[in-house]
Amino acid sequence: MPDQADRTEVRIETLIEIATLYYYDDVTQEELSRRFSLSRAKIGRLLKRARADGLVEIRVHQPPAVGAELEQDFIGRFGIDRLLVSIDHRDPVAQRNAVAALVASHLERTLTGGATVAVGMGRNVAAVADTLGARARGSTIFVCAIGGSQRAGEHMNPDHICRRLAARFGGESETLYAPALVTNAELRAELYRNETVKLTLDRARRANVALIGVGDLSEESNMVRMGWFSPDEIAEARLAGTIGDTMGYDFIDIHGRPADTGMQGRVIGLSRQDLERIPDVIAIASENTKAPAILGALRTGAIDTLATSFTNAHTILRLDDATRPPPARDSR
Repeated sequence: MPDQADRTEVRIETLIEIATLYYYDDVTQEELSRRFSLSRAKIGRLLKRARADGLVEIRVHQPPAVGAELEQDFIGRFGIDRLLVSIDHRDPVAQRNAVAALVASHLERTLTGGATVAVGMGRNVAAVADTLGARARGSTIFVCAIGGSQRAGEHMNPDHICRRLAARFGGESETLYAPALVTNAELRAELYRNETVKLTLDRARRANVALIGVGDLSEESNMVRMGWFSPDEIAEARLAGTIGDTMGYDFIDIHGRPADTGMQGRVIGLSRQDLERIPDVIAIASENTKAPAILGALRTGAIDTLATSFTNAHTILRLDDATRPPPARDSR
């Protein structure tokens, strides 16, 4: 039966003291239990709360040489400019936030006055906008590179992500007044001719940086959860070799080639050709289910910066070895 103190809320000062003794002075949970007249279970919950509330931040510093060697391998294989690789976390949210923090730091170092950033949608891109510690620069324009979707919810919609990025880094945001998904390619073409849509997409095409997610066709992918495509369409696309997409359009196979699927050509946003003209296209993918889709995206040649986890990075290299076409024989 829990003691009386275990039933009451602990003051913030006591929580900080407990966390300090545990993490800095190596006082055991058993000793803390006796010292504060709380059960060990309560002490454990309080230590978890201290981390969840941001009172305690745990960092594992990887040797720079480890990431540098991996980065050089990616640069040599895929022709990217850089690899931002995070240590692995078991918790998916912690993993997403760790990868997003690397992207935020990269933006802090590289964004210059008057820069334009084209912004996609999804959880990984949204996490960059919510990362703490970014410094305002004051003149960056964050412009939607894909239309909006009510099913995505405010947090993951590019319009809301742009606003949060503008507030975090300083600058302005620009909305693309169009839906993310339409029913057919004809309607898409008509919207592309709309002057309002055209002006915003033209600005996104001239961006210095693009923040995009890499999608897969798993049950947890955005397009599946939002119901953009029917289960039959998803199953058919998988059978045809579709491995994923870049920011909701340009469905690709594992070799980076356009996938033969009826899902193509229905999303309002930048194309792969548009991305290829942007100097720094940052692909952000933290989930460990996405390694095949990331490999396909890298093979398109449109990615300049990849932000992911160590596990994904090593899996991608193994997949690349396993799926790389054999060298052509010399016929002489």
